[in-house]
Amino acid sequence: MGVMIVTGGGRGIGAATARLAAARGYAVCVNYRRDAEAADAVVRGIEADGGRAVAVQADTGVEADIVRLFNTTRSELGAVTALVNNAADVGDGRRRIEDLTAAGVNRLLAVNVTGAILCAREAVRRMAPRHGGEGGAIVNVSSLAARHGAPGLWLDYAASKGALDTFTHGLAQEVADDGIRVNGVRPGLIDTEVHANAGMPDRAQRAGKYIPLKRAGQPEEVATAILWLLSDEASYVTGAVLDVGGGR
Repeated sequence: MGVMIVTGGGRGIGAATARLAAARGYAVCVNYRRDAEAADAVVRGIEADGGRAVAVQADTGVEADIVRLFNTTRSELGAVTALVNNAADVGDGRRRIEDLTAAGVNRLLAVNVTGAILCAREAVRRMAPRHGGEGGAIVNVSSLAARHGAPGLWLDYAASKGALDTFTHGLAQEVADDGIRVNGVRPGLIDTEVHANAGMPDRAQRAGKYIPLKRAGQPEEVATAILWLLSDEASYVTGAVLDVGGGR
């Protein structure tokens, strides 16, 4: 099936994507920044089901780490054919514009924008035929916050995801001739650890009733959309950003 890198693959949407990709035949690199235990647990689960996977520590806010991530994946699993740009920095808790600092915003942008761009660069350097590759597919994990702005919550995060959407559209056109498809998904309210980490452990349950489908989504539901965009079933889809938000 190929070799996939999932950045931020140890938890939440990333972990669900890694597990589903392995079940569908991919060899998977589960990237993580800090939580080695969570990433190793994903790898062990994949291997227990007969799949191939490796956990690789790399901070996607650091260029040298990104290059090492791709080189390690190549040596451990083979040529990369799929990238899921999932790693994201949400920042520290709920905040308003008055609470933001240059250091905090720059760190968030380093992962959510610069890091995603550099991961895509490394993928293209390996997938494009002019570099010896055979094409491939990239999915950028955005957020519906890019559309509604997340006022009073995660304004800087929302802005970073808007930038990622623009990047998705532009890159798709730039590398189409290389046989590389680039798409995005925009998850809405998804029941993951991100809410508890931001000090709002009940947010998914509390806010779910305001979604048209009357519930928060599950990481596996986003993973299914990601895997479809990477598959041959989406062979004529590039430059698209698919909302996975229960109608929001």
